[in-house]
Amino acid sequence: MNDSILRLVGNTPLVKANNIINKPGVELYFKLEGQNPGGSVKDRAAYNMIKSALERGDIDKNTKLIEATSGNTGIALAMIAGIFELDIELVMPENSTVERVQTMRAYGAKVTLTNSDSGIEGSRDYAEEKMATGEYFMLNQFGNDDNWKAHYKTTGPEIWNDTNHSITHFVSSMGTTGTIMGTSTYLKEKNKDIQIVGVQPTDDSRIPGIRKWPEAYLPKIFNPSKVDRVLEVSEDEASEMTRRLAKEEGIFGGMSSGGAAAAAVRLCNELDSGLVVSIVCDRGDRYLSSDLFR
Repeated sequence: MNDSILRLVGNTPLVKANNIINKPGVELYFKLEGQNPGGSVKDRAAYNMIKSALERGDIDKNTKLIEATSGNTGIALAMIAGIFELDIELVMPENSTVERVQTMRAYGAKVTLTNSDSGIEGSRDYAEEKMATGEYFMLNQFGNDDNWKAHYKTTGPEIWNDTNHSITHFVSSMGTTGTIMGTSTYLKEKNKDIQIVGVQPTDDSRIPGIRKWPEAYLPKIFNPSKVDRVLEVSEDEASEMTRRLAKEEGIFGGMSSGGAAAAAVRLCNELDSGLVVSIVCDRGDRYLSSDLFR
C-alpha cells in the first residue's frame, strides 16, 4: 500500500529544545509523533498490529474488532481499520475529550463509552467481556508483541540514525509501554549504555496517556528490565510543561508529552553532558475542550 496515507506513518521529525533547557554540554531533542497521519505515536503500533494480524490470517474483512483505548490508539486503529475496510468498536471512558470521540467516529468506528469512575480499566473489562462471547477479535495493545515491535522496527532506528548514534538518554511516558519497550530493545542493541527513562504519574495525579497500572492490569508486554529508571511527574508539572512547550518551543502536544518533557528537563538538569531524546506523543488540538490550555 505504498500509495496510501499509510506510507506517512513514521519518519517523524526530531527537533532541538532551544528555550526550556539551557545547559552547556547537554542537548534535548523532541520526537514529534503528532506528525503521524493519525496525529500520534500510536499510528505505528496500530498499523503494525492490524497489518501483522491480516498477514497471519488472524483476521479478515469479516472480523469484528474491539479494543479498549484512552484515545490515541483508538484514533489510530479507527483510521487504519477504515483503510483496510475492517469493522471496529472502540471502548473508552465517558470523560474522554469530545475531539477524540468525534475523530474516531469520523474514521468510521463505533465508539462505546464506559463509566468514567472505572477509568480505562473499566473499558478494558467491557471489551474483554464482549470478546468472551466469541463474536469479536481483540488486538489487545496491552499484550500484543506487534505493539512494541513497531517501535523496534521504526522508532528506535529513526532516533539512532537521526542523532548520528550519539543519543545517551531516551525518555518516554509509559501507558501500554509499547513505545518504551520497542525503542529500548533497539537502542540497547546498538549501545547498552544508553539510559532508558520511563515516566509515570505520581499517585495522586491523572495524566491522560500515562499510567501507573494496578498489578492486575499491568501490560503483558512490559518488561521492567528494559527500563533503567522511572521518574514520576505530577499532574501540575505535566500541565505546566505542556503549556511551556507550546509557548516557548512552538511544540503543541498533549499532556502526556508535557509529562515526558518535564521528566526530560529534570534529567537534563542532573547531567554534565548528554543527548536526551523525549517523545512528544501527540498533538495538542485533541485537548482543546479540556482545561489544559485555558
